[in-house]
Amino acid sequence: MISKESIQGGPVPKHVAVIMDGNGRWARQRGLSRVLGHRNGVQAVRETLEAASEAGVSYLTLYAFSTENWNRPAEEVSALMSLLVQTIDKETDTLMQHGIRLLTVGGIEALPAEARNALIALREKTSVNTGPTLILALNYSGKWDITQAARRLAGDVRSGVLDVADIDEQCFAGYLSTQGIPDPELMIRTSGECRLSNFLLWQLAYAEFYFTPVLWPDFRKEHFFEAIADFQHRERRFGRIDAQIS
Repeated sequence: MISKESIQGGPVPKHVAVIMDGNGRWARQRGLSRVLGHRNGVQAVRETLEAASEAGVSYLTLYAFSTENWNRPAEEVSALMSLLVQTIDKETDTLMQHGIRLLTVGGIEALPAEARNALIALREKTSVNTGPTLILALNYSGKWDITQAARRLAGDVRSGVLDVADIDEQCFAGYLSTQGIPDPELMIRTSGECRLSNFLLWQLAYAEFYFTPVLWPDFRKEHFFEAIADFQHRERRFGRIDAQIS
């Protein structure tokens, strides 16, 4: 297993995004309900946040609930929202002690009031923190993000705030929900699935992808460090050739 010491001295991504997949399969393998799979995934969140902080990662984005997840059974959605509130209540002191700032991306206004209010309160409480930033993607999808950005940009063009000639990639990125946050350099997906599932479609354009068969409830610090170690062996060209990099 890779340790924290193993990755010291190498490049560390400033921003890591994670698709937390496999809760349901983990539960099914044990004859448990899917809800218990989600509950057991909370420890993986703690371990990942700690590992990211220890590795020197500044931003960690977790795909917690997609717009498509509303299509799941109502009882599972309700349990996920309750778990969100419980986790926020339980982990608030930990975030404050470690100086972690919480941000959210996605349409949180559509969440149940209790979950939405808990998130807003925690965002405000941690806004004074200057340590790593934890970003929860809730009621989020990449297509939604791009669509809402296009809608807002079009509104500014129509009202005369923005000239069409001034629209470029940097301008458009300023309308995304991740405005002001650097794009992820590394995306990790657990459970062996190899797809983006509508996650940060614009922002992951030049990210390195790391897929692991480990189911999310079993994901631990050493797995995160393994992903960082793999990242350190990638050659990031950004369209250039080897000679230009060396």
